[in-house]
Amino acid sequence: MLEPKTHAPRAIKLYFEDFQPGQVREARGPTLTEREIVEFARLYDPQPFHIDAEAARQSPYGGIIASGWQTGCIAMRLMCELYLLEAASLGSPGVDEIRWTKPVRPGDTLNMKMTVLETKISRSRPNMGSVRSRWEVFNQHGELVMHMTGWGLFARRRSEDR
Repeated sequence: MLEPKTHAPRAIKLYFEDFQPGQVREARGPTLTEREIVEFARLYDPQPFHIDAEAARQSPYGGIIASGWQTGCIAMRLMCELYLLEAASLGSPGVDEIRWTKPVRPGDTLNMKMTVLETKISRSRPNMGSVRSRWEVFNQHGELVMHMTGWGLFARRRSEDR
């Protein structure tokens, strides 16, 4: 389980210029317990196959599975720890695509891979740029359980530093 953390401001180490197409970053994530899956789902996605063991056994999944949104939240946390908290991040205009490709079950350990797909400098705000990336989440067997593609906004280095 990922423990809640209070993050003190970190020194900015990564700017728009530090992201290049093809660049990969990877992070090892948590092993999910049934309790964690059920607790998250009770709060945010209380469908029977996420919160009720008997109903989940009768579902097409044959048992409790994690909400895809929980998988997405874990991915976000891992990316924060991996690079976003040390980046000149300005947020995101959104996600273009998200797919849950395989159920996440109790006992699964999730791992992340982020690949930079494209970068572009803003025409209207040349002091910032956009980075399109693909985030992939794998279980402990290397099976893809989720992928998403979206954009992040990052400040550029000051012109005198470029």
